[in-house]
Amino acid sequence: MLARRLHAETIGEGESLVLVHGFTQTARSWDGIVARLRGRYRITLVDAPGHGGSADVHVSLAEAAEMMADQCGVATYIGYSMGARLCLHVATQRPDVVERLVLLSGTAGLSDPVERADRRQADEALAATIERDGVESFLNQWLAQPMFAGVVDADGRDRDRADRLRNTAGGLAASLRLCGTGAQDSLWHRSGDLDMPVLIMAGERDAKFMDLGRRMTARIGGGSQLRCLAEFAGVSDAGHAAHLEQPDAFVGLLTDWLTDHPTSPRHH
Repeated sequence: MLARRLHAETIGEGESLVLVHGFTQTARSWDGIVARLRGRYRITLVDAPGHGGSADVHVSLAEAAEMMADQCGVATYIGYSMGARLCLHVATQRPDVVERLVLLSGTAGLSDPVERADRRQADEALAATIERDGVESFLNQWLAQPMFAGVVDADGRDRDRADRLRNTAGGLAASLRLCGTGAQDSLWHRSGDLDMPVLIMAGERDAKFMDLGRRMTARIGGGSQLRCLAEFAGVSDAGHAAHLEQPDAFVGLLTDWLTDHPTSPRHH
């Protein structure tokens, strides 16, 4: 029987932050960031569906968002890549629990139905590859992409490889099929309704997500002038996994923004 609760761990005291990792990672990928934030915040680390301790949780992003909102409660939600897409779902579905939203290397989805169908087909092919060849072989292929050049060494191995290998073929395949960009509902039409402070970040060497970030920022911040407008920040000398490549710069931008955008009274 598949699990229906996400694996999560909470540490520290203070303002609540929820951190959600990217595809093929686990919550442990945030360890370097947590070390820099420790002592200032109450941090909940979530294993996303199909990953780590949530390997047997096979649900869609919309379902996972409801689970995460119920489990983690009122907090600032911070997500990277796939985790950013999940946090955006939480913000659009359950704005009552999202005090602030931080999206690193994220997207609101694919609005073109043909492009989305093509992506679903590509995600299915990747899922089948994982099931056929196993996690280690798939990681060799996945991390060889140019977008991850900043986190792998000359042999194509990254510092979190041992942690990524804790994931299962079944879990990662289910994640692609249920939580991949092709399966995700497009949230472009709903992102303009967000009324909490939003910080969107991308590595300056990640041209695709720099562009997506600016587009999302304009979309979210283009509504009522009473709204806390969204802000965009590029992380210098960093690619897709900017928080791993430049953790000090990432944490500096993040904590400065959190200080400048105190939590809303509506949640207290």
